[in-house]
Amino acid sequence: MITVDMRDRKPIYEQLIENIRTLAVQGHLKPDEHLPSVRVLAAELAINPNTIQKAYAELERQNVIYALPGRGNFISPDIGAVAKQEKERQLHMLDAQIRLAKNAGAKKEEIQALLDAAYEHDAR
Repeated sequence: MITVDMRDRKPIYEQLIENIRTLAVQGHLKPDEHLPSVRVLAAELAINPNTIQKAYAELERQNVIYALPGRGNFISPDIGAVAKQEKERQLHMLDAQIRLAKNAGAKKEEIQALLDAAYEHDAR
């Protein structure tokens, strides 16, 4: 489930953060679910363990995961609060982009068509 794209210009640790955060927020990774160890995930993805550790540290800072010494890393039981915060952040950014598009001359129908297309794409 956890993937990275070696051809992507985005740093691998950022891809990992985004990927794990998305999987957790969308419910694919459940609260208190055990994540692969740094070594196992590094071997699976063929990347440096320090990269995994850096991503896990940032996810812990963001309250997406928590660590238990000697046991590993787990999805936060408060992932619902993180998901709500992420949704609010994304809606705020979307609002700002819609206002910019409107100010640039985009019509409501054009914006609605993009919204409809985005939801149709997800339904497939």
